[in-house]
Parts: sequence; structure tokens; C-alpha cells
Amino acid sequence: MKPQSQYVHLQPKNIVKKINNLVFFGVFLLLISSGVIESRSIVKTLPGFIGDLPFTLETGYIGVGESDDVQWFYYFVESEGNPEKDPLLLWLTGGPGCSGLTTLVSETGPIIFNKTNSTLEKPILEINPDRWIKAANILYLDQPAGAGFSYAKTPEAYTTNDTLSTMQVYDFLKKWLVDHPKFLNNPFYLGGDSYNGILVPMVLQEIYNGNEVGEEPQIKIKGYMLGNPLTDRRGDYNSRITFAHRVALLSDPIYECIKRINKQYILDPVCDTSNTFKNSHLLRRSLSSLNKTAMNMLLLPQVKRQWCRGDKTLSTIWANRKDVRKALRISEESDEITWVPCNESLTFDYGKEVISYTNNVPSSVAYHKQLTYKNCRALIYSGDHDMVVPYVGTLNWIESINLILTDDWRPWFVDKQVAGYTMKYSTRNYNLTFATIKGGGHITALYKPKESLSMVIRWLSDNAL
Repeated sequence: MKPQSQYVHLQPKNIVKKINNLVFFGVFLLLISSGVIESRSIVKTLPGFIGDLPFTLETGYIGVGESDDVQWFYYFVESEGNPEKDPLLLWLTGGPGCSGLTTLVSETGPIIFNKTNSTLEKPILEINPDRWIKAANILYLDQPAGAGFSYAKTPEAYTTNDTLSTMQVYDFLKKWLVDHPKFLNNPFYLGGDSYNGILVPMVLQEIYNGNEVGEEPQIKIKGYMLGNPLTDRRGDYNSRITFAHRVALLSDPIYECIKRINKQYILDPVCDTSNTFKNSHLLRRSLSSLNKTAMNMLLLPQVKRQWCRGDKTLSTIWANRKDVRKALRISEESDEITWVPCNESLTFDYGKEVISYTNNVPSSVAYHKQLTYKNCRALIYSGDHDMVVPYVGTLNWIESINLILTDDWRPWFVDKQVAGYTMKYSTRNYNLTFATIKGGGHITALYKPKESLSMVIRWLSDNAL
């Protein structure tokens, strides 16, 4: 286990000190109780983006858990089509412990960093041509507490696990819909990637159960989508060897060393971020200096301009600027919390000692099986160059839930080129589409954004890939 001081995000024991400091929290708690602090705000401009945002972005906090002791921060972007009728998609970023902000500004959201012209001193944002709001209203979330800008009011509330997080996501969704009644009748989909292959089917089961017993609000659940999902730890991790052998990374007699392979995307070299603030102490000093009015820009560490794919340095620098926090409506009382893409004390890593998140559900296959008895649509997709959760393991668990194959393995196309391969299964009122994205990595929208968007648009429209 790493020493506590190495974590950039403020951890529970540090927060206890702040909570006990009446000077720091007294006014904050008073404002919350009196309703002075708004729970949601419309963000019209963002540092690094020229002019007003050409889309509707809302941010805010919603309390979940006992006495709302966990405060989750969300980012909601309205569809650029017909927000009142287009699907509502709640997206859970992987980890656990990764911030929804990374997805918003780096992957499927309406804006992305212009890495060609950006520097650490001046990150530049531009419109993402492959934004998913072309197809849906999207709600991104920092969860659990400790991820992104979400926090807990007590040290005990930081301790969580898969089953508790499931109930909190369901609690959050119901409260958000009550607070946003105009979206109550929109078709609802739950989505996620990577680790949330565990949580998404569990949350879905709670939604269906809640609807069946008459809980309010009734959620117009239609289905779910999962990208490169961790589903069964034993099967998914064992499939790495099969996958590595299949793509000629391992020879027939030698099933061995793969540590110098980039598992996120096997065609890319291993990313060396040593020159882009990998050292957390250097990062903290640099973030602090960025907020000094009399800073000398020439003293900032110089970084390479050739960013590694998936490098989150720009988003880390940008999200910790005071003007960005002000624009996103992050409370000033949270200044002590440094935003990081993924909180290491929460993120799942096989064999790592548990700190504050317990991975207590080793497999979600049984939950997928239960969903086959519901009126439900599923899209499961995999980048075919991902070795974190290889597509061969995903195919194995899909076949294990005994669905009927209705459309066998065939190519699907974007711009008349093969974008990947797909199969379709069904049983009763449940149907599942499986798709590979040719040349995609662990987060497919990062590597194949155009193909990912095309897939989502077709599937949400109930069209064949």
C-alpha cells in the first residue's frame, strides 16, 4: 500500500481534520442548511474554450446515502437534437474512482483538448466532432465519494463497495430525475465502461425491481450499454493469455512476459509520462504555482509536446485551475481537494491491498442472466486491441448466459469500411448486441471516436449495426 501522502486527492483522514476545523467548514455547512448554495448551475463558458459553450452544460451536487453524507458531483449535457424526446444516458466512468470529467473532456463529451496547440500553461478546448450528445442527453458522474469533485462528510462514508455503490447510484438517479422532471418520460439507458461492467447490471436490477414494486419516480428504463466491461474477474483476466497468443504477442511454447505491452491498446508503445507530472509531489507544487498571480511562467517545468494517447496531464492541470473550478461551480471550500483523473485509493487493481473501496462482487454474470427476464436491450462492445479486458473473455461470458444467436458474426461498416464485427442474441423480451471496434483500445471512443459514435447512434435508434 502506498503511503497516504502520495495520494493527490484528499483522503478521508485528511478530510476529518478539515471537518473538525470550524473555521474551514462552519460557514459552508451553514450555507448548505440555509439553501444559499445552489445544488445545480448552468455553465455558459469554460476557460480554454473561445466564446460561449454551444451546448447546455449543467453541473451540481446531489447527496446520497444516510443523511446525504455522500455528495456526488455531476455534469449534465443536453442533447443537441431534441432534448425532450432523445434518450437520457447516465454514464459511469470506470475505475472505480475515475472522474466523469475525464469522459466529458477527453472521450465522448462535447469538448476535447486540442493537444496540438495546448500547453500546460494554456490548455485549449475545442468542439468534439464525435460527441455523443448527437444521440442522447448525457449525465456524467463522479462516483464514488473521493472520485473527481465528489466527497463525503464523514470518514466512514468514504468506505464503500460494489453493492453499496449500486444502491447509491440508484438513489442518485431517482433524486436527479425528481429534480429534473422534464426528463422523466425520456427513454433511459445506463452505460459504463471498464470496471463498471460490475456495477451497471447490478444498478439495472435495482431499477427494474424498484419499478415493479411501484417506487417513485418510475424510470423509463430501456436498456444498457457497456464498453470493454470487466464482468468476471477470473475469466476476463485469464483471457489475456488467450488474447495475447491469438494476436501473436506470445509464441506457442512461451506464455510469459507481457509487462512491456500497452494493455490499453496493444499497438501503442508503453507510455512514459515521467516528463508530464507523473510525480505527484511535482504535480502538487506545479498546481499550486499555477494559481499564484505573480508566478513566473518560465519557472514552470517544460513538458514534451508529443502527448501520449490517453495522457490525462492536460485535464489534471486544467481541472485544478481556480478559474475552471469557478466555472464548473465547485465550492471554494473544496480547495484542499486536488482533482485527479482516477483516485488510486479507490481504483481497482487486481491483487492490490484494499484501501477504501472493496471489490466484493467478483462477477456480474448472474446479474446479466437475471436481466434476460426483463424487457431490455443491451449493447456490449469491445475494442479488439484491448488487453485489459479482451473481447475473447467478453464473448465467453455472453455465451455462458445461454442466449439464442439471431444474427451470426458479420462485419459492420462506417464510410464503407469495416468498422468491426457484430453478433446479435435474444431470448424472451431481451436482446443483446455484441460488437467489436476494429483497432479500438480499452476506451474505444479514445481510439476510434467516429466508429464509436456511429455505433451508438445506430443502436439507440434501434437500427442494425
